[in-house]
Amino acid sequence: MNLSRRHFIALTGAAAVAWDHLLAGAPEASPNYKMTDHWWGMLIDIPKCIGCGNCVRACAAENDVPEGHFRTWVEHYHVDDWHIESPKVESPDGGMHGFPIVSAKDAAAHPGKDFFVPKMCNHCSDSPCTQVCPVGATFVTPDGVVLVDEKYCLGCRYCVQACPYGCRFIHPTKHVANKCTLCYHRITKGLTTACCEACPTGARQLVDLKNPKDPIHEFLKTHSVQVLKPHLATGSKTFYNDLDGSVR
Repeated sequence: MNLSRRHFIALTGAAAVAWDHLLAGAPEASPNYKMTDHWWGMLIDIPKCIGCGNCVRACAAENDVPEGHFRTWVEHYHVDDWHIESPKVESPDGGMHGFPIVSAKDAAAHPGKDFFVPKMCNHCSDSPCTQVCPVGATFVTPDGVVLVDEKYCLGCRYCVQACPYGCRFIHPTKHVANKCTLCYHRITKGLTTACCEACPTGARQLVDLKNPKDPIHEFLKTHSVQVLKPHLATGSKTFYNDLDGSVR
């Protein structure tokens, strides 16, 4: 898949009008962006992820993520033949600073399979978090992005507890729920997400499931693509290519 969404519109003419609407928090009113024309998701290609942490750092910088918390993070899995059901998983500081290179000696001493798994909000179409919010502060936009309206959030933590993917936290100073927004402020301007833009291998791809020309459709037909915890039927729109069965 080619990253075409890195290119953005110039702020002239109608684009300038669109920018005004975006700043006002009403992208649906923008003449250049129609929410009903899109249904956003993410493709994560596991074999391409090298665990560099670029995505975590880019997300933190773009979204002013408080230290010690993560909107996206990377986990390192080590699976050996004898403990497939209980892999060793580590994510020091969310994988922000990458992972140490494993020497040949260490690899020989600990045989098995090693790989990296980026994680984030799955932007579920049937999200448990939206169902438990008592005031509707957590909601799904018409273009498929799960967001939190900080003006209404009570900080009750119901959504944090309900999320099966562990992707939410309470902001330490705002005292409201916080999580990945799929860089909604970027994608409504024609940009890709910060994490996708920073990935050096193309392991992360923003996808528009409503766009018939998006390469995601062909990719889903020709690759072994899964979602996390499919038995929960959350309607996850974060797709993983070549996901190992040990990933939890």
